[in-house]
Amino acid sequence: MSPDLILYNGNFYTQWGDCPRAQAVAIVGGRIVAVGNDNELRPLAGAETRQIDLAGRFAMPALCDAHIHFFDWAISQQAVQLHGIPSFDGMADLIRERVAVTPEGEWVWGRGWVETEWAPAEMPTRHDLDRLSTEHPMIFWRTDMHSAVANTLALQSAEITRQTADPDGGVIGREADGEPNGQLFELAINLVRTRTPHADDGKTIDALRHGMRLLHRMGITAIHDQRMKCHEEGVQAHAAYQQLDRSGELRLRISANVDAMRRHHMFETGMTSGFGSDRLRLGHLKLFVDGSLGSQTAWMLEPFEGTTDNWGVIVTPVEECEAVVREAQQQGWAVSVHAIGDRANREMLDIFEELASERPATLPFPHRIEHVQTIHPDDLPRLAKLGIVASVQPIHATDDYIAAERLWGARAANCYRFRSLLDSGATLALGSDAPVADPNPFVGIYAAITRQRPSGRPAGGWFPAERLTLEEAIYGYTVGAATAVGWQHELGRLAPGYHADIIVLDRDLTAISPEAIVETTVERLFFAGKEQGL
Repeated sequence: MSPDLILYNGNFYTQWGDCPRAQAVAIVGGRIVAVGNDNELRPLAGAETRQIDLAGRFAMPALCDAHIHFFDWAISQQAVQLHGIPSFDGMADLIRERVAVTPEGEWVWGRGWVETEWAPAEMPTRHDLDRLSTEHPMIFWRTDMHSAVANTLALQSAEITRQTADPDGGVIGREADGEPNGQLFELAINLVRTRTPHADDGKTIDALRHGMRLLHRMGITAIHDQRMKCHEEGVQAHAAYQQLDRSGELRLRISANVDAMRRHHMFETGMTSGFGSDRLRLGHLKLFVDGSLGSQTAWMLEPFEGTTDNWGVIVTPVEECEAVVREAQQQGWAVSVHAIGDRANREMLDIFEELASERPATLPFPHRIEHVQTIHPDDLPRLAKLGIVASVQPIHATDDYIAAERLWGARAANCYRFRSLLDSGATLALGSDAPVADPNPFVGIYAAITRQRPSGRPAGGWFPAERLTLEEAIYGYTVGAATAVGWQHELGRLAPGYHADIIVLDRDLTAISPEAIVETTVERLFFAGKEQGL
């Protein structure tokens, strides 16, 4: 059978040991059938074979974001975008602009503010928002999505008063007299979030179509879709993804996690991790143990700096975490655990170790810990020993370094230890955590290899001994990410039998300075052997 497509005169970075660099790739039925030189592959062409001259451009496997809240990120593109705002005044200006074009009574919402880099570094309150509007209910998520601030009208819509008790796994911020101050932490956010209107099905599908196009422009064709801490979002996301798949419009490979709170519904169906097609499959059961660094809700072995009693927030009790892992293993499910603090990571590693003997050999892919943001040195080698994937986000290391030094002090040396984890033998799967951070993988690769922001801060890199090489960072966004969800024999390499998901870039990543990587542009993208519009 002649190839459907031959890409030739390229500079292919294959990550395939038999042919690490190549000139040409031949494709049949959406999969690669041959990799080699032009003079080897071009003679394979038949009368119907399309041939594309890449003019010497650098080409490589398309990238996989191993940690993205895709559904939420796509929907949130219409929200007030507060990322990078240097002060509350800047945040207020953007909110006023949205208020001015929003009818009274309709919700105004947004995300992305981070007060730890403001002066003063103080979270806004309902009073700050009330000065912007008392006619619009409003809620704005902090960049880490683990805290939010709502105005008085929004609190009233949720019937939150001084008598309202903190929900399990959440905290309502309060003033000295006990009145709610508008700040909401962890699962307390849901008290207000559930009152906000949902996009209708048509707008949701349009948002996902737009989101896929945005990811393609960044070179991403596969994702591990995470779950937020709200139980109905997963149902909406799975329904929307299936609708796109049925209509032939799903041009992402999605490993979609399931909220652990819904595990018994999944168990009853008999479906397991890995069930589905080569475009849409069930991923891990998603479990949240603690909160975040910036919201000071990460579960720590010692209190946050400057406090004597803030050890963070336990979102899911240890006993329940253990029950989830045990039940999941029995039912053929792998577990994905959000763990930021060193105490959260230790407790989960204890559970994985205790239940290791019960783990079936047929589990479709490994358990994993999301973030591993700070881990005690004694616990770091345990991930490799237990076969737990470290799902980490390089951009967080550089986004968070100021907050980490302020809130964890000397313990910041234990944060985002990519090199140490890799050297210990752990599998690294790299991602972004969008909408918490920028989903651009080239910014993530730059952060991984420099431990710096694109601005060059901090000079010399933040704990530079934990840097990855370029090759390791690319591997983490391709083979490492694929391995974490059982795709390692189909994705991440340009090799015979693999999906023909290929990106063509405007520069050779292996021949430029790290600073030039962040400016990389995707010129062409092939998904399942078909070129996609960018």
